[in-house]
Amino acid sequence: MSTENEVLLSAQNAVASKEKNHAALTSVIAAVGLTAFKIVVGVLTNSLGILAEAAHSALDLVAALVTFFAVRISGKPADTEHTYGHGKIENLSALFETLLLLATCVWIIYEAIQRLFFRTAEVEISIWAFIVMATSIAIDWGRSRVLYRAARKHNSQALEADALHFSTDIWSSSVVILGLICVWLASRIPGLAWLHNADAVAALGVALIVIYVSIELGLRTIHGLLDTAPKGMATRIEAVVSALPGVINCHHTRLRHSGPDLFVDVHILVDGNLTLVKAHELTERVEQAIQQLSPGADVTVHPEPANSTEDVRFKT
Repeated sequence: MSTENEVLLSAQNAVASKEKNHAALTSVIAAVGLTAFKIVVGVLTNSLGILAEAAHSALDLVAALVTFFAVRISGKPADTEHTYGHGKIENLSALFETLLLLATCVWIIYEAIQRLFFRTAEVEISIWAFIVMATSIAIDWGRSRVLYRAARKHNSQALEADALHFSTDIWSSSVVILGLICVWLASRIPGLAWLHNADAVAALGVALIVIYVSIELGLRTIHGLLDTAPKGMATRIEAVVSALPGVINCHHTRLRHSGPDLFVDVHILVDGNLTLVKAHELTERVEQAIQQLSPGADVTVHPEPANSTEDVRFKT
């Protein structure tokens, strides 16, 4: 990569790091207030649905903190021990968040089953129960938009995991509100007494939603940690590079993600009589062509001299 490109990439990374840190910090602040609000209202109303959401929000807070520190660390430049940078910490952050989500599912499902089949619990329906859940939906909608915007702009898996998590919280909070309404109706209308357990059923609904999100996050995280290349990207790169004037063939293409950064290694066959200066200019054009497909990619180009007959096979 040329010095000019390195300077430009460094400036872009600094801006990206600042914007990602801001988005992650916003999520942390929102999680603190929301968790405290849900705990207080959940205890006062004895609603398992709200307490389940409070536990969920508490883990959201931990996940948001982990994401915040992961984003800060991932922004550090490469060093002698981490030659590809520190981007993998974002993948680890997403994996940690997945495990937290699964852990809270175990607790929610256990408590819901206990209330449905083994013991009863009176749920006190008040205006505060609806206020806290409506507030939760509004906050989750706002922070998920902020996180999605930053995640898409800077290709951050950690922020994307948080954004997906909180956008799903909107649906789980809606499920809890529905459960509270059903319990309220059961207490007012004798014929609807069977809705009395709707709060526990709503908690199970929350758990199922969280499990679904956990599986989605887990698969994405595993792909990142296993260096799974973007589907079809290698083929597109080889086609574009092979079409460049002076390139006989592009082969042995390797790609890997490190957090938001994509690293690309390619081998190209060129005229063996090219001067070093001309060969360098050609590799610069190859790098620019690849970065048009994947802006910000860290590209390494290895030119190989083509022998007149030995390398004819690469032209077909």
